[in-house]
Amino acid sequence: MKFLEVIDEITKKIAPGQLPSFTPVHIFTFIKVVGSRGPIGRAKISLILQLGEGATRTLIKRLQRKGVIESTKFGCILTDFGKEIFSDLNSRISEDLELIPSSYSVSRFNIAILVKGAAKVIGQGVEQRDAALKVGASGATTLVYTNGKLTMPGLKESFSKHSPKIHDILITKLRPDEGDSIVIGSADDKKIAEFGAKAAALETLKKLFDKAHTNP
Repeated sequence: MKFLEVIDEITKKIAPGQLPSFTPVHIFTFIKVVGSRGPIGRAKISLILQLGEGATRTLIKRLQRKGVIESTKFGCILTDFGKEIFSDLNSRISEDLELIPSSYSVSRFNIAILVKGAAKVIGQGVEQRDAALKVGASGATTLVYTNGKLTMPGLKESFSKHSPKIHDILITKLRPDEGDSIVIGSADDKKIAEFGAKAAALETLKKLFDKAHTNP
């Protein structure tokens, strides 16, 4: 997973400076947006990422130094290396899916993301919840798709019994395969809910990466 290596290097402290104000979620979002929408200017990126001008400029410079993006007169675009990372991300993580409010929702906005093949590294969903909390979300709900049904960690009965409408939307829109997982970030702000889902998805990818290297 080259993307995780790139994130680790870009978010490192460069002595004697301070740690950057942007997070792995900002990098994740940056690459997904530029890869899907094409050239984007710095002002637009700053707005999308909800970062200040200085932090956005620093992030762009670090991504350029890593060979992920390049600047053109039309805005930032992905390099060939950046496109490889973007393709790798798309093969592992779905697009965002906004869910309708329901009785299970812990906040006003709820964003779901599917992570391919991640059911095997999901414990009780605590790590995903904590990752979402760190970026300001209210929390995260984690589901796994095994034996042909979506369940919450620790529960044997199908999620459809708790929230049939949400269950059907997740199955129809995200189309999970056996062994996939779904993380749902929640917050009273839509962008924070999105960031919470992305943070939970990244935490899940890290666990997949660690498992692959522990048991090659």
